[in-house]
Amino acid sequence: MRDHRKLRAFELADQLVMSVYSATRTFPKDEMFGLTSQLRRASVSVASNIVEGCARNSQADFVRFLDMAFGSIREVEYQLTIARRFEYTSGETAERLASQADETARVLAGLIRSLRSSS
Repeated sequence: MRDHRKLRAFELADQLVMSVYSATRTFPKDEMFGLTSQLRRASVSVASNIVEGCARNSQADFVRFLDMAFGSIREVEYQLTIARRFEYTSGETAERLASQADETARVLAGLIRSLRSSS
């Protein structure tokens, strides 16, 4: 079993969850069950899939959960662009979130590539 807490991808995903929750507190109330919920759930899904993958016994299962995490980070990136276009976040906050999501995606993609090439 792997320890998810030792993975840089998990650290970044966890930090992104905290940032997304903080930023979405200021979203319009009528988005509570819309974009706010979707963005929060997608960000939590990234970290959660990394954790669940680490708990799996086979490397193939681990990579499969990392693939799901990667799909979720791409969802987050898109949803952040929606929030920015509707001006639910300031330019500075939008840039910070986009940068965090991008770094998380890059590190996660690197981990997936590395695991696939080693098998």
